Amino acid sequence: MNLYAVIMAGGIGARFWPRSKKKSPKQLLRIFGEHTMIQETFKRLNGLIPKENILIVTNETQKPGIMEQLPEIPVENIIVEPFGRNTAACIGLASVIIQQRSPDAITFVMPADHIIRDNESFINTLNTAAKFAYDNPALVTIGIQPSKPETGYGYIQIDEDSGKDNVYKVLTFAEKPNYATAVNFIKSGDFFWNSGMFIWKLDTILNEINFHMPDLYEGLIKMKDQLNHPDFPDILSDIYGHLKSISIDYGIMEKSDKVFLVKGQFSWSDVGSWEAVYELSDKDQDGNVKVGTIYTDMAMDSYIYSPDKFTAVIGLDNLIVINHDNALLICKRDKAQDVKNIIDYLKLNKLNDHL
Repeated sequence: MNLYAVIMAGGIGARFWPRSKKKSPKQLLRIFGEHTMIQETFKRLNGLIPKENILIVTNETQKPGIMEQLPEIPVENIIVEPFGRNTAACIGLASVIIQQRSPDAITFVMPADHIIRDNESFINTLNTAAKFAYDNPALVTIGIQPSKPETGYGYIQIDEDSGKDNVYKVLTFAEKPNYATAVNFIKSGDFFWNSGMFIWKLDTILNEINFHMPDLYEGLIKMKDQLNHPDFPDILSDIYGHLKSISIDYGIMEKSDKVFLVKGQFSWSDVGSWEAVYELSDKDQDGNVKVGTIYTDMAMDSYIYSPDKFTAVIGLDNLIVINHDNALLICKRDKAQDVKNIIDYLKLNKLNDHL
C-alpha cells in the first residue's frame, strides 16, 4: 500500500480566543508540552507515512507559520485554499492532488489539532483501517469509546453484530447532542465519538463525491485538469468561488452506504475548548491549573493562563481566565463553548486588532 496523509489545518480555533487568532491559530500553539499541536500531529505519523507523502491544507495567512514549524514538509505539499469552503472541498482538493502523484494511494485524513496519547495503539488502529480500505470500497472512520456523556462531540452509531477484526458497519451519524441525549447514547453502548479522522482509497472517496455531490466533483475535475497550469492559484480561486461550503460529514459520510468504523483504543480529545484543556491538564491541590505567576485565595477548579502578567484570583471558582497579548477572557468553565461568539462580536465591530 502507498500511504498518504492529509492534515487539515485551516481553521482559526475560535473557542481558543484570545490565544488563537488568524495568524497564530490553535494548531500552531503549544497547548501541552514543548511542541505545537500541528507538530505533534506530524510526529504522530513518523514511521507510518514518509514526510514527502504528507500534505497540509491551510490558507495563505497560516502558511508561513506552518512552514516555520514543519520545515521537514516539502513546500509543494503545503496546499493553500483561496478561502474556506469547509472540509468536503478541502478533502476533495487534496485528493485530486494526491491522485496525480499516486492514483492507487490510501489516504489518511485528520485534523491538525487533536491530542492523542498511546501512539502505538493509534498507529495500530490506522493500519487496521488502511488494510480494510485497501481490500474494500469503504469509507473508514475512527470512533472513540465515550468516557462520559460529552455534548461537544458528534456521535456515530454502529452495528455491533457486524464487527470483524475491529471494523464495524456504521448505522447513523448524530450531531452534538444535548446532555440527556448524550446519556442515552452512552447507555446504548453502540455510539462512539466522531473523531473526524477518515481513511480511504482515492477512487472510493472520489466516486462517492461524484455520486452524492456532483457539483463538487465537477469542480474537482476542473482542478485536476489544471494542476500544472502556471496560473493554477487563480484558476483554483475561481473554481472555489462556485463550490458549496459543506462538511464531508454532511455531504458524504451521512449519505453513503459504504461507511465503516474502527474502534480507536487510545486516549483522544479534539481539545475543542478551554474547558477541554482544563480537563486534560495536571491540577494543584485546589483543582486549579496555573500558567504563569498566579496568586489564588479561596479559588478552586479554575484554568488561569497569564504568562506575561501577574494575576490574582480570589474567592471565585470554576473559571477560565486567559490573559494574553492585548486581550483578557474571563468566563465560567461551563460556558467555554460560547467563547466562539466573541469572534462574531469582534468582526461585527471591526475590532481587527483582537482577531
